[in-house]
Amino acid sequence: MKYRSLILLSCLLLCFATVFAQSSSKEILYVGTYSDRGSQGIYVLEFDRTNGKLTEIQTLDDKESPSFLEVHPNGKYLYAVYREGMNANDKSGTVTAFEIDSASGKLSKLNEQSSEGGGPCHVSIDPKGKLAYVSNYGGGNLAIYPIREDGSLGEASDRIQHHGSSVNENRQKEPHMHSIIPSENGKFIYASDLGIDKIMIYQPDRKSGKLSPAKTPYAASTPGAGPRHFTFHPDGKLAFSIEELSSTIASYSVDKNSGALTPIDQVATLPEDAQTQSNTTADIHVSPDGKFVYGSNRGHDSIVIYKIDPSGKMSYVDHEPTKGAHPRNFCMDDKGEFVFVANRDDDNVVVFKRDAATGKLSYTGNQAKVPAAVCVQQLLLP
Repeated sequence: MKYRSLILLSCLLLCFATVFAQSSSKEILYVGTYSDRGSQGIYVLEFDRTNGKLTEIQTLDDKESPSFLEVHPNGKYLYAVYREGMNANDKSGTVTAFEIDSASGKLSKLNEQSSEGGGPCHVSIDPKGKLAYVSNYGGGNLAIYPIREDGSLGEASDRIQHHGSSVNENRQKEPHMHSIIPSENGKFIYASDLGIDKIMIYQPDRKSGKLSPAKTPYAASTPGAGPRHFTFHPDGKLAFSIEELSSTIASYSVDKNSGALTPIDQVATLPEDAQTQSNTTADIHVSPDGKFVYGSNRGHDSIVIYKIDPSGKMSYVDHEPTKGAHPRNFCMDDKGEFVFVANRDDDNVVVFKRDAATGKLSYTGNQAKVPAAVCVQQLLLP
């Protein structure tokens, strides 16, 4: 009897320890901004999952307009691209490395490097944490940086300039690099260039920090579509591109051996009866269960939701108003339970609850004031 009691007590203590560990972990949101309307740079917010509230714990006003952020795969570092250069005469932007405090989630600066091009708008990290990739919208180029053991950035190890144009005379007279997304194993990276209507495909060498074109060097978008952001299905066999100028989402099959993309489907991000004439899309994410894809509309100010068929075809589910104007970026938590939307023109980050069965979103009533919020990333601290 005593033996059984000891086993039961041990099980109870283990369960208590597990619950306590889960409840004691912190969820942090890092928010990038434009330097408008009193913005203080990067905002660090703590998210309370039990009540859905956001609490500001830090701001870092380093340089002008930290427009995109990315967390290192090990959760110890964060990288930001700034529109402001290294000095007053620098026409390029800046990419900066920060160390993340493991207890609080607060940031401390490690170092910075030139973005090697004007108007940096996106930074991403190699899945193994060895390289950082920066997209320069204004410069129409991309740059690659080695990540040192301490999380700081080495000088750019490669820089690739794109060339060409496309059919939109106002927006596509020249290249405009918008994002770089690595494949799950980092064997390929996918560089979406809005200006030339191509998703360029490169193979990185982690030792040299150099890029080489893949055997199939690009996937062409519909002329005038303007590919902006790109994301993979959890199984890695499908990928999705949100197209800024045509307000569409395109799906692709992915050849994991060659990296090649084959078009499958293209759907509208706006309702058929939408009155918005000046809509542009921004961000795209697939739910962790792989069942739904989400895209943001700026102008219509909504998140569009599509259900994903195993074949890569998409079927319409819903539009959810974002409770703010110009939702530039958003993120979904790792559990797929919440979506956080950064609304630039209404200066807020808004919290939505996600229904896993239907894919639909519902406003929680919670939001945080963040001037000119344009990017949001999440980190779960141990």
